[in-house]
Amino acid sequence: MTAQILIDAARELSAAVDALPFGAPVTHVYNPLDYAWDVHRRYLETYGSGRKRVVFVGMNPGPFGMAQIGVPFGEIASARDWLGLEGPVGQPRVSNPKRPVEGFACARSEVSGQRLWGLFRARFGTPEAFFAGHFVANYCPLVFFEGGRNLTPDKLPMAEQRPLLAACDTHLRTVIETLEPEWVVGIGNWAEKRATESLAGLPALKFGRILHPSPASPAANRGWAEAATRQLLELGIWRD
Repeated sequence: MTAQILIDAARELSAAVDALPFGAPVTHVYNPLDYAWDVHRRYLETYGSGRKRVVFVGMNPGPFGMAQIGVPFGEIASARDWLGLEGPVGQPRVSNPKRPVEGFACARSEVSGQRLWGLFRARFGTPEAFFAGHFVANYCPLVFFEGGRNLTPDKLPMAEQRPLLAACDTHLRTVIETLEPEWVVGIGNWAEKRATESLAGLPALKFGRILHPSPASPAANRGWAEAATRQLLELGIWRD
């Protein structure tokens, strides 16, 4: 039941953000909830059932992860070999020749996803054990490019951010009201900020943050898994 609500909500979010215009410096916009929908739906069907104690919220898809296969932090090997996800992937409406979508054939590794799912695999062993109490979602489903460069949503002009954030806020509230977690954990500062603002007023909800696993962060390159584990232990979300 909860998985179907998440699937319907993702469909609504996809349609809402598809209708939004984006101008310079954005040259290309990818919506993996569209062209990689089959795999994203399978992720929700497989792992979106039941109440979750903790929901991790990321910022938006990375170019070699969710942008390729529609799975949050979807590093190919982790999604295929640990999460057991596969399926056909189409093409964006306007492809960026500098960032082609190759689906599960993509040879580039999404380091953030490799680190995130690697930590969960090391701690829980099986995806079933992890998803029994946890879930991973992205706040914004769109990927923005400035030529070959990834452009994160916080860098968009405010006039373009407002309607995008409104649609993403609505979706996140639906996800959280459906999964009824005790904790919402932002993966990085911006995701935590968006989660706290969009979910303000929901009762008995606790917020936390872990270091973003991106290799662009010097701190994340100095033992990210240990740092994130320590943060989750200090929050009381995980226990030794």
